Amino acid sequence: MESDDFAIFKDIKPAAQHHYLIVPKEHYDSLKTLNKSHIKMVSLMEEEMKNFFVSKGISTADALYGFHFPPFISVKHLHMHGIAPRSQMPFVSRMMFRPSTAWFKTAQDALAYLRTKAV
Repeated sequence: MESDDFAIFKDIKPAAQHHYLIVPKEHYDSLKTLNKSHIKMVSLMEEEMKNFFVSKGISTADALYGFHFPPFISVKHLHMHGIAPRSQMPFVSRMMFRPSTAWFKTAQDALAYLRTKAV
């Protein structure tokens, strides 16, 4: 799926049955390079990923949305993971995508982080 601002596509190493990435077309290295002015963009990324899941018949009730945080990133282009069903992720994936850790921030963690950053 593609819009004017984002592209959504399957992750090449899925952590669950449904694992997609939403990527802004404008380049940002990572969540760490964003600031308070990017809150709307991050909110929209989460909203668009949820809408995409619904359009594909993927339950959002057991889904995870979030970002890896530097230095725990493998690609230097901001991308949000959408993973479902979260409860069926294998052990290693549950560790890699463990919410609210130093290495993985949920979309809500990311928004809280951005609220603390200067513009």
